[in-house]
Amino acid sequence: MTVIHPVRVYRSEEPLPRTAQLAYKIAEVAVDPVPVEPDVVDMIINRVIDNAAVAAASLTRAPVSAARAQALDHPVSRGGAGATVFGVPGDTHSSPEWAAWANGVAVRELDYHDTFLAAEYSHPGDNIPPILAVAQHTGADGAALVRGLATGYEIQIDLVRAICLHKHKIDHVAHLGPSAAAGIGTLLGLDVDTVYQAVGQALHTTTATRQSRKGEISTWKAHAPAFAGKMAVEAVDRAMRGETSPSPIYEGEDGVIAWMLDGKDAAYEVPLPAAGEPKRGILDSYTKEHSAEYQAQAWIDLARKLHHEAAFDPAQVASIVLHTSHHTHFVIGSGAGDPQKYDPTASRETLDHSIPYIFTVALQDGGWHHVDSYTPERAGRPDTVALWHKVTTAEDAEWTRRYHSDDPDEKAFGGRVEITLQDGTTIVDEIAVADAHPLGARPFARADYVAKFRLLAEPVLEPAEIDRFLALAERLPELTPAEVRELNIVAKAGVLAAAPSPRGLF
Repeated sequence: MTVIHPVRVYRSEEPLPRTAQLAYKIAEVAVDPVPVEPDVVDMIINRVIDNAAVAAASLTRAPVSAARAQALDHPVSRGGAGATVFGVPGDTHSSPEWAAWANGVAVRELDYHDTFLAAEYSHPGDNIPPILAVAQHTGADGAALVRGLATGYEIQIDLVRAICLHKHKIDHVAHLGPSAAAGIGTLLGLDVDTVYQAVGQALHTTTATRQSRKGEISTWKAHAPAFAGKMAVEAVDRAMRGETSPSPIYEGEDGVIAWMLDGKDAAYEVPLPAAGEPKRGILDSYTKEHSAEYQAQAWIDLARKLHHEAAFDPAQVASIVLHTSHHTHFVIGSGAGDPQKYDPTASRETLDHSIPYIFTVALQDGGWHHVDSYTPERAGRPDTVALWHKVTTAEDAEWTRRYHSDDPDEKAFGGRVEITLQDGTTIVDEIAVADAHPLGARPFARADYVAKFRLLAEPVLEPAEIDRFLALAERLPELTPAEVRELNIVAKAGVLAAAPSPRGLF
């Protein structure tokens, strides 16, 4: 049975034993040797495939090329075999923290992998690059990798259920450092005190502001989770050497909660698996059919439906109002107050966080493409710009309630659209969850993950390489250490040579 851990701020003179601290409770979950259940194993395989798919699609993009170049400029450290870097042949390795960095950027660049939304939001698949890199470096087998990934997903999702970061303008990767550190601890079979220190250090070094996702969004948006994964690897290394971390990191008088979150009077209830309880958090997360912010997924599906079914000309639209949750309205909607969300010259990262833009293009095109829908030519099309500026969002209390519901059967990320035509005609429709959501019209299953990988990888990987990776991934819990080191995707000849090759300090 899940245990609810009350968390609050303690004055320095108040006793708070280490074993009562949230970081220690997380460490206890990490060291619990409970078996990973078959349906969880299957979903972990799906997400390993999903991560590789979106990484393949981003191999030649500038931020990914820069991160890859940094990783390749760092040789393997003395303590292990090193880890592979996406796109690069498997006989070339980097130190694990730098491989986690490069692969983390590749996975996040297109904002196209799995998601979990609750009190906070997250992409729990960001746990995979650092945990996989350490597995390759240390010679872990597939079974150990699966256990580590189950922990990474569990801890991040449990933190996301309970502790809101964005309300205080703290970036959501603050939950990723601790989860990745815990997952690495499980992978390596570390003791509870070592994992406790690693979790505390990982949190301490990964708290940053949300400006990375505000206004003119920069390329750091993709780098932020990769940085958190890199910090987690380094935190584990320090903890294994006996170094300690700020304590109590969550509950301390000058800690994260007191000064970055809800303050000295804060009170949270964090759900974590009880001793012996399977880690099943990954099953509550969901992936993306479309390359866009998760809150846009259902809206793309609704726009696609209206394009094909509704008998109206987008040129005759007077206004479009998307009635939706507080989060969607204020983060990716007109409630954000960001003029960049209506700017046809905005960056891809900014357009990805503009639901007025996304709904407009999906309505006009009847679909969404991870490249074509973001090109400057597409964003600057006069009829698109005209319609785009007629789209606004509005918070609806019921959709906000459903967004935050603990009941998976009513939790929703969509809303109601009201389209008013110039002749006064109105068209009203709504959608609760994306088609690919577990409760959606077409829930993603293994065949969909494989199809997504083949679609995104085909331009940059040889057919034999696609088949090789899929065959390995689908045997994940049975892989030998040598086979775990082959869990990489190698680009076609000439693909990486044609990508940007920036130089820096290294």
